[in-house]
Amino acid sequence: MGKIKLLFKIGYAYHKAAFDPVIDIILNDEKYDVWFTLDMEKKRRFMIFDFPFQQPIIEEWKKAGYRFTRETAGFDIVITGDTLRNTAGYGRTLLCFLNHGTGIKNILYRELARVPDDKYQIFVEGQHRVDSLKDSGRLGKNEIHLVGLPKLDYYFQGRFSDRERLLSGLGLDPSKKTVVYAPTYKPTSMYRIKDDLFDQTRDYNLIIKLHPYSWMGKYAPHRQHRIYQRRVKKYPHAVLLPFEEYNIVPYYSAADTLISEASSTVFDFLALNKFGIVFDLPCDELRHSDGEPMLEIDNREFLKGAFVHADAGSQLQSAIEQALDPTPEMKTSADEYRESLFYGLDGKASERFVAKVEELYEEGGHENIPQEKDNE
Repeated sequence: MGKIKLLFKIGYAYHKAAFDPVIDIILNDEKYDVWFTLDMEKKRRFMIFDFPFQQPIIEEWKKAGYRFTRETAGFDIVITGDTLRNTAGYGRTLLCFLNHGTGIKNILYRELARVPDDKYQIFVEGQHRVDSLKDSGRLGKNEIHLVGLPKLDYYFQGRFSDRERLLSGLGLDPSKKTVVYAPTYKPTSMYRIKDDLFDQTRDYNLIIKLHPYSWMGKYAPHRQHRIYQRRVKKYPHAVLLPFEEYNIVPYYSAADTLISEASSTVFDFLALNKFGIVFDLPCDELRHSDGEPMLEIDNREFLKGAFVHADAGSQLQSAIEQALDPTPEMKTSADEYRESLFYGLDGKASERFVAKVEELYEEGGHENIPQEKDNE
């Protein structure tokens, strides 16, 4: 019997952070013939032209044994972080969906609605996601599997525990508390928080991790990263992580608190038994072009009672102080949210994922025959 031919459909380099612990297991299992594709990365120039872009880190991955291909057909298993544009091009395969970024955006539900004839094995992080998918009316033929969040496995395994080395390497002071600012590109707090963020964090280390789209000019303007590139030069307590830094998980270990609004990072941070700050946005106004809300949960209500909420940059210093010294009530509320939103925060989610994929494959789940169509 030949090897199982498996494709990781990464899409963008930053999606790989969600797959890394799974990749580690599968690459080291001789029964797999493993391939990767990374075909969506582009940068926009002159405001209208999109140019294919390959990050330098791709060459490092190739040296580490990653094999890249442009082929889509002929794989027994395909693992993707997004729905596929044309599943017919992948042929008869087991389609496994491992979300590249969990959180409160409703993009997963919208994408599933666009591909009602496809069948994905969807792997989710907690009971809330199981229930919301079932209640969304958009589950279709897809099946749900509760395994936890593989993205955080390395954190729980202690692989990023050398906080002092990480901070010193960034030129920051390991003796100080560390704040991570990790906004999403849309809807975002970036324009409202820009000056106060630096002024009100002077007593702390500040690490800024922008969404990759904030650097690429296609889905968000280049203005987003330029705002912070200009300002960070004036503040020795602050570091802007470069575009090439695709994985935020190591910085979770260094962080004492985190500021975001609707990014998956604020969702992740709850899992770590730490307390973050949610910057409130006018969610009544945040809608897609078809009128559907951008967020599954109003971010003004998300983690309310557990995480600190702020709606003005001038509130950041007091919000940080509160997040660093949570009340007993905040701790109790966080425990309740964590129970609902996450499963198995034990560093073994990737093992459960791989075990379930193998079970489905052996059961013949790869006999999915997608329909020819264009999902653009």
